[in-house]
Amino acid sequence: MARAQEGRILPLKEIEGRVLPSMRGSQYLGFDFEPDRGIYTLKFLRDGTVIWVEVDGRSGQILGRTSN
Repeated sequence: MARAQEGRILPLKEIEGRVLPSMRGSQYLGFDFEPDRGIYTLKFLRDGTVIWVEVDGRSGQILGRTSN
C-alpha cells in the first residue's frame, strides 16, 4: 500500500489498535479498504448481528457504525 508508506494513509494495525478496544465482546471478521476514499471498513459480529465500522484512513477517526 504505497499511500501508507508515504504517510497519507494510516497502516491497518494502527486502525485496528484504535477500533478493536471499543468493540470488546465482538468477533473481528476482517476489513475492507477503499483506496479512492481512503476509508477502512472493519467488520464485526456480536450476538448474531454484523457491525461495520467505517474509519478515515488519514486521521484514524471513526466515521460511523452500521449494523445489519
